[in-house]
Amino acid sequence: MSPSETRARFAALVPTPDGEPVFAEPWQATAFALVVELHARGAFTWQEWAGALSRELKDAAERGEGDGEHYYDHWLAALERLLCEKGLSEWSQLAARKHDWADAYRRTPHGKPVTL
Repeated sequence: MSPSETRARFAALVPTPDGEPVFAEPWQATAFALVVELHARGAFTWQEWAGALSRELKDAAERGEGDGEHYYDHWLAALERLLCEKGLSEWSQLAARKHDWADAYRRTPHGKPVTL
């Protein structure tokens, strides 16, 4: 399955039985799909992912951020940490990419897709 197919598969805001969407924002679905795709490509095992996410959630709880409101922020932080620990990225690369996206967002007219 291609990355775009994986994103499309998980990006739909599918409602749960109580009518609430699974993902509050499309970026959350993308973050979820990234983990699924990277695992499928052998970047890390589910055990490694579960450990990284557990550590991040534990750290967040110790900082007083364990209320669940920012779950996917922690999900993304765990993914970034795991990618760096596995040598698949470097913190400086991630920071530069975040800066590039933030800059692109600021330059993009309202209602238009953000592109780099």
